[in-house]
Amino acid sequence: MTQSQWVKARLEELDPNIEITIQRIVTKGDKITDVPLARIGGKGLFTKELEVALQDGRIDIAVHSLKDLPTELPDGLVLGAVPEREDPHDLLISRNGVSSIRNLPKGGRLGTSSLRRRAQLLALRPDLDVADLRGNLDTRLKKLETIGLDAIIVAKAGVMRLGAFREDFSIIPFDDVLPAVGQGALGIESRKYDDEIRDVLSFIDHPPTRHAVEAERALMFELEGGCQVPIGAVGQCTADGALELEAVVCSLDGSKIIRAKHSGITERAAEVGRTLAHRLLDMGAREILKEIRDKLGREIAHNGN
Repeated sequence: MTQSQWVKARLEELDPNIEITIQRIVTKGDKITDVPLARIGGKGLFTKELEVALQDGRIDIAVHSLKDLPTELPDGLVLGAVPEREDPHDLLISRNGVSSIRNLPKGGRLGTSSLRRRAQLLALRPDLDVADLRGNLDTRLKKLETIGLDAIIVAKAGVMRLGAFREDFSIIPFDDVLPAVGQGALGIESRKYDDEIRDVLSFIDHPPTRHAVEAERALMFELEGGCQVPIGAVGQCTADGALELEAVVCSLDGSKIIRAKHSGITERAAEVGRTLAHRLLDMGAREILKEIRDKLGREIAHNGN
């Protein structure tokens, strides 16, 4: 809702003649809060209901956290705008002022709902006890105090958008944990042939962010990774027109980790992503991802039964 309010305000600021109303739609991912996301399937958990509303004309645009939006969109829908990205880093929030994952106590208990974070954390600190943690920011902060956690990890972007950042929250460097594909960016989805709406959305599109996330999403598509596969990636556009992409694929327990970089030009962002994906696959990511999908597939099937 905070993100939708931001988009509404920005569009109305750019064109005072635009009148926008917000329609709240609850998704499957919002409703199921007591089961780890990986056990109920990753793709479309936070987007499907909004896309159905777009397709049947109940809404004109859908505002997503881009990291929740599958790389394949339904027929007739497009990514109408990608506004300028908020900081894509993750944050470490600890009870005792610990400022680094490396400094958490031995055997410390850390909360996160993300397989990507869990895998990279265990690769860095295999002694940690990583607990599943769902809910909004307030809920997660309360659980930090009430269920015996030493720290939690959340996306910095959401904290910033809520105006809840504090100086004792520590940014986790990319060298330790790479973010989710699209993390920190908003994805504004619209109907492909609704030219009037797409023209309006073009005012808030930010080309450097679009190029960066295009590379990340192309990599994800090539790896066939859903939202709940432990793949981290971050693309960054440089002042000289280059696009640098770094990505990681981990086994669920963090015992195997494949990490690499690739760069190219912004106009060929998708090519940069595909090239890096194939490099990772050749380095051993193919076997890691097959093992993960087989395991998660069995868990989803068991949960469905």
